Amino acid sequence: MKLPNTAHSSHPWRIHALTPDFRLEDVWALPTPGGPDDLTRLVRQMTSGNGRFSGATRTLFALRWKLGTLLGWDRPGSGIGARVQSLRDRLPADLRDAPPGPGFRAVPLTPVYLTDNEWAAEVANRTVHAVMHIGWVPDESGGYRGQMAVLVKPNGLFGKAYMAVIRPLRHLIVDPALMRKIGRAWRSRDEDRRAG
Repeated sequence: MKLPNTAHSSHPWRIHALTPDFRLEDVWALPTPGGPDDLTRLVRQMTSGNGRFSGATRTLFALRWKLGTLLGWDRPGSGIGARVQSLRDRLPADLRDAPPGPGFRAVPLTPVYLTDNEWAAEVANRTVHAVMHIGWVPDESGGYRGQMAVLVKPNGLFGKAYMAVIRPLRHLIVDPALMRKIGRAWRSRDEDRRAG
């Protein structure tokens, strides 16, 4: 479920100090009910690469990667450490010295930091420098759940235009499909735990 931006901006996340030059694109409640210490489980699930998208979402991703290849959006030299510095360069010592969390198997996101209640990963190409922030927050039923925020720093006018074009596709197709995928994987693991 999409949340108001204040669900992210009003929380004292550490990511705020690292991204004052980024814009908060959107915030989503993740269908991941759990206990106070389940963030690590969610991070492992998200980085594992398990599960595939189907239908329109898979088609949109295939189109994006094909356009990126044809137009050179994702070439070496356009990403983290080349076109933009990693957010890891902005970390205070306590976060810089701690493990950043697991890396992704299937998507080009790089982990930045992991704490007991938040995790961030970044990606950059010729269009944008973006951050996926996962927070672990109390829910309405007395438990906890994940919350995903997307922060972006478009690369010039082209990056702003790119973000404007993909925004409706993300909100109507990609992000709801991602929420369903995350929820299915979370429920499946709960069912496996109960069965085992």
